[in-house]
Amino acid sequence: MERRIYEAAVEGSVISLLNLLQEDALVLDRFMVGCYPETPLHIASMLGHLDFVQEILNRKPEKAGDLDARKSSPLHLATAKGYLEIVKKLVSVNPEMCFARDRDGRNPLHIATIRGHVSVLRELVNVRPQAAQMSIDHETTVHLCVRYSGQLEMLKLLVETIGDNGFINSKDYDGNTILHTATADKQVEVIEYLITKTAIEVNARNTYGFTALDLSTQSSRKDEKDLQIVELLRRSGAKHTKDIHLSAHELGTTQMVRTLTSHENHHTNNSLEPRNEGCGNVDEKENDWVDKMGSALMIVASLIATMAFQVTVNPPGGVWQQDWIDNSTLSLYPLKHTAGISIFSDYYPEVFTEFLIANTTGFLASLSIILLLISGLPIGRRFFMWILMVVMWIAISAMTYTYLLAIFVLMELNVAWYARLTVLFIWIGLVGLVLLVHIIRLIVKTVKYVRKSIRQRRRHSSNMA
Repeated sequence: MERRIYEAAVEGSVISLLNLLQEDALVLDRFMVGCYPETPLHIASMLGHLDFVQEILNRKPEKAGDLDARKSSPLHLATAKGYLEIVKKLVSVNPEMCFARDRDGRNPLHIATIRGHVSVLRELVNVRPQAAQMSIDHETTVHLCVRYSGQLEMLKLLVETIGDNGFINSKDYDGNTILHTATADKQVEVIEYLITKTAIEVNARNTYGFTALDLSTQSSRKDEKDLQIVELLRRSGAKHTKDIHLSAHELGTTQMVRTLTSHENHHTNNSLEPRNEGCGNVDEKENDWVDKMGSALMIVASLIATMAFQVTVNPPGGVWQQDWIDNSTLSLYPLKHTAGISIFSDYYPEVFTEFLIANTTGFLASLSIILLLISGLPIGRRFFMWILMVVMWIAISAMTYTYLLAIFVLMELNVAWYARLTVLFIWIGLVGLVLLVHIIRLIVKTVKYVRKSIRQRRRHSSNMA
């Protein structure tokens, strides 16, 4: 009997169902999940047999609450397939099944969102809007909407029906809001809607300390969408994490300075004020330069630190493999060797001391750069980047000197001196060239600053006259 009703559900044959009920009025009650993974109502709901579903619900409405082997209700299966009419029938009989979770923790609203069935989701939200706020691993329906379907219409439906009082700013397991997710997936329309129509927090930080603007500028290959997203976020007041460091006192001081400045400029002729036309993207260019320079410094510092550590544990020339004592008084080499001690240090102790000092200097300089960049301190400014660059010069110079000293062990003495002098002259030439370029740049900037100051003083004098 169970097999016959199972086959009737697969075919969606209402006539076969009625015939079976005439033979045994309790056939639906006797059918239990075990031999078959689903009940007849599950099968009909999954295959879209509306008349069959209606017939069962008319006779046994409590069957809408049955769960299959995966803890899915008929409403879960009908929602997954997008059968709107069957969904309406099921929720009209048992609307509380909107809250039912399957084995993966998903309720029917989650499934409708993941599958992108807007009409089904609208029906479920209208019946039980509270179910939309249930989460799966800290992901609500709005997270699923943006992450899976990315449908703007579905997002609008959720926001307009449920509201955005805390719901729109909810975070997933990694601390990401839907603005983080939309930014990572480059969903321009969704981002524009969130910024302009909702109370989304544009500077919310995820578990790793990143804002949405941080994510938008991390892409190594920026396209047109990336530029649009950055522009949208900046216009809405979004900031990088490193820029969100002003305390309340600093904010108050800044506001007071702006107020005083605007009050003084109120009496100044605006037509006489200097204008920085074409310089609207100066801050953005500086932030990009700082970001790129910070990434470059981190990579180079990590590489130098790795090299310095490796050279220390595996010095040039290797280490003695076993203890050895030479009792002969005619030996030209040290009379005693200890296993694990550097051969370099025994043959050239003074040079090895210089080698260790240079290598340790490069190692510590690199570690200091890495520590400052990952410390979270507000060092994301051009001035601090210049300081870190100077430290990097010290680290690179120290490693260059380490290389020169290592040549003593790896080459014959005459060849070593020749190679050492060659590398030294090349390095001094490169450093001197870089310093010369920076000195020229500094002189040019100083001249421009002096000229600008003179023009401002003359303009101020003419205004006073």
